[in-house]
Amino acid sequence: MKLPRRLALLGALSLLAGCALLKTISAEVRSFGNWPEGRAAGSYAFERLPSQQQPLSRAAEWEALAAPALAKAGFKPVAPGAQPDVIVALGVRVSATATSPWDDPLWSRWNAPLYHWRFGLPPHRHPLFIERSYEREVGVLLRDRTSGQPLFEARASSEGATPGGDELIGGLFEAALRDFPKAQPQPHRVQVLLP
Repeated sequence: MKLPRRLALLGALSLLAGCALLKTISAEVRSFGNWPEGRAAGSYAFERLPSQQQPLSRAAEWEALAAPALAKAGFKPVAPGAQPDVIVALGVRVSATATSPWDDPLWSRWNAPLYHWRFGLPPHRHPLFIERSYEREVGVLLRDRTSGQPLFEARASSEGATPGGDELIGGLFEAALRDFPKAQPQPHRVQVLLP
């Protein structure tokens, strides 16, 4: 194979690898519980808390995002009119934190008054210097339908410069259930390739 062809092939492979990295999230996961030895995943139904039954709730969207992760863990939706084996409760939280380089209490020692004059706003109020970070977290609780006993709980979280979106939330649900049925209470990293 000639050198230009090899370089073109190498470039294409590098581009594909770069695209895969952009679609990969790293989540911190913790899971708890005692899933009964030998018990199959079985069928499930979602349970909504009273706050998730309000008109502006996104519970139905979260359920749609969690369904593929539940399927990968071996669960299937309950058939209409049948009783599920487990009840699934979901939670999603996205919180933003705004920070400024001038949040450091020693900033005034480094000529901060010049920045007041130059930008016309106090430095901690200037929009060019406000940095936002987002923490995204999902939680999944699986309870036995008959006894109501919690069997498995998992949480997955990630941080980033954007709130993310539905793909990212779905990826966090997948990360949360990756270890199922094994519980791992210590925080550990899970990589998920987003669709």
